[in-house]
Amino acid sequence: MTIELPVFHLGFGGFSAVQQRAFGDALQSASGPTQWLASELAGADAWWINGARLQLVADRTVRVPAEIPTERSLQLYLPDIDRPVAFSNTSSCPGFDPAITFDPRSQASVNLVLEKFDASLSALTAQFCLASHIVEHQTALGTGIFDVIVNGRLIGVVDMKGDIGVLSSIGPADLEQSIWRRRAEAVPIPPQFVRTSLSQLIWQYAVRTQRDILPTHYRKGLLYFRRPPRLPQRMLKDAHLLLMRELALEPMSFAALMRQTGMDDVALSRALAALYFVGAVTANPKRAAVNHRPVAMAQPESANGPHSGPPSSPDTVVPLPTPRVPRFIDRTVPAGLARY
Repeated sequence: MTIELPVFHLGFGGFSAVQQRAFGDALQSASGPTQWLASELAGADAWWINGARLQLVADRTVRVPAEIPTERSLQLYLPDIDRPVAFSNTSSCPGFDPAITFDPRSQASVNLVLEKFDASLSALTAQFCLASHIVEHQTALGTGIFDVIVNGRLIGVVDMKGDIGVLSSIGPADLEQSIWRRRAEAVPIPPQFVRTSLSQLIWQYAVRTQRDILPTHYRKGLLYFRRPPRLPQRMLKDAHLLLMRELALEPMSFAALMRQTGMDDVALSRALAALYFVGAVTANPKRAAVNHRPVAMAQPESANGPHSGPPSSPDTVVPLPTPRVPRFIDRTVPAGLARY
């Protein structure tokens, strides 16, 4: 399997629906190596903000009026923005001098701003490439600790039960040529490396890959809620929260989740895969949250196969009793993540 590049998501603030559709077409025509897709503002990796009617309301705080009737205006405190952001024409806001501006009518300007975004997100690209390699070789890696080396140079440190560090400048070619040298014990991660946890690293991969990485048997039989993912809440999208809510109420099959949530096959597969890789859902009732574990059956464990391993190993699929009906039906979904 060739290591892939991530798909990044671009959100728009203060633009009309017509403009946003045009931006989607412009993204398809972009010349850079990274694929960009139009997205909701809250979960996007980068933002385009309409500067035509921008208002400076306080020191380093701007207001962006909504162009779509069903949306609300945005108020952004610039130091708190944690992703790349570019503004279109800001002549209506004297004294506001953003770091990145662009002309949305020019494909050349679009290509240039996406190139700047790619550079700003290089650390995320490096993490994605490393995670792609881990997912491909997860069985061989097990729970070991590894130095990742290319041409005698250390580019990554991987602890499959702890933290991970990687140089922000690496790409797919580096990982394809890399040597993974097993260590007996953990060592400090070099300070120049981008550091993250294994859960966050794999999550960044799972929500950006275009591959179908959901285990095949997750489309058969019942799925169970296991535990909340060890991630900051801002990394979770509404689809992930919805699936955890449904499975926390009662086990469901893939087909039942499609009917209950209204997600299509592709969207459900991607959201479930992300939750699977961080251990939040399982197809093995023995690994389910305590309130969803079935009553022990009379036959010995060997009849149903061994316990499954961590999320990187396929869960054992066993015959299941009819799930208990919850005492109350709570179909609410946690509120959407904040837009600013």
